[in-house]
Amino acid sequence: MSDPAIHTLEEDFFRYLATERTASALTLRNYRAALQGFRDHQGAAFVNWHDASTDDFRGWLFSMMKTNAARATIRLRFAAIRSFYKYLVHRRGYAKSPVADLQLPKAERKLPVVLNLTQMEELLSLPQKLQGEKPKIPWLAARDTAILELFYSCGLRISELRMLDVKDIDFLSESLRVMGKGSKERMIPIGGPALAALQRYRQAAAITQGALFLSSRRTRITQQAIDLLLKKYLQQSSIPFAISPHKLRHSFATHLLDAGADLRSVQSLLGHASLSTTQIYTHVTRERLRHAYDAAHPRAKDTPS
Repeated sequence: MSDPAIHTLEEDFFRYLATERTASALTLRNYRAALQGFRDHQGAAFVNWHDASTDDFRGWLFSMMKTNAARATIRLRFAAIRSFYKYLVHRRGYAKSPVADLQLPKAERKLPVVLNLTQMEELLSLPQKLQGEKPKIPWLAARDTAILELFYSCGLRISELRMLDVKDIDFLSESLRVMGKGSKERMIPIGGPALAALQRYRQAAAITQGALFLSSRRTRITQQAIDLLLKKYLQQSSIPFAISPHKLRHSFATHLLDAGADLRSVQSLLGHASLSTTQIYTHVTRERLRHAYDAAHPRAKDTPS
């Protein structure tokens, strides 16, 4: 990209995303990669964003499909391009977006993998069961239990959990203040077992302020450390598939719906901007109900004669 005006235009867009749209670092990185990807595909044929045509973007789309790029990847890249052109139309006077009417491959809807109640109980019990008689840092098992309990009790994203401070927990109202995506704040109730686990951890680690979840060096825990502790407990469990913090979030939502919670409430608890994002869990619940019905009903498998 030799033209400095193109560089300035893109940087202004990224500045707008960061300041006005409060986009995350990951979003900015993905959007940069998308714009760079189109320019790389065009090569010397790329002059500027104003002269890029619908056919240019259609050619880029087809080239990605030929290389079997994941549909989610394609849609993410075009979401970035569409957002960029929306900015150009509203802020830079462009007449129209060349990707406004471009048809993209439909998104693949993969049902979330969730733990059943027995598997969840097993996972939550592991930190205390696996603690040695004389651990080097006595409070780490209490911390791990509190982390797992809070994931399941509140359906938090891993980024939300690691950024919690002590002041975000209200033990009197039994609730939690979370700063979610787009710097949107929400209040979430905390279940009794999670509250008790938090109390034990805070007492054992002598934490009164600052970051809630600490590393062994008493600095704020990292996402990598949370992933590693979950993998450690998975290896000691009977759970037959890989799990991640996000699967605990899936389990939280699915178990709520299984027990009769309404979709709007679950949407609010998860911090989803759109109800359609939450609705995928209703498909999981239907699948589980169908399986339970087929397994239990004496005439579930009967076919009409």
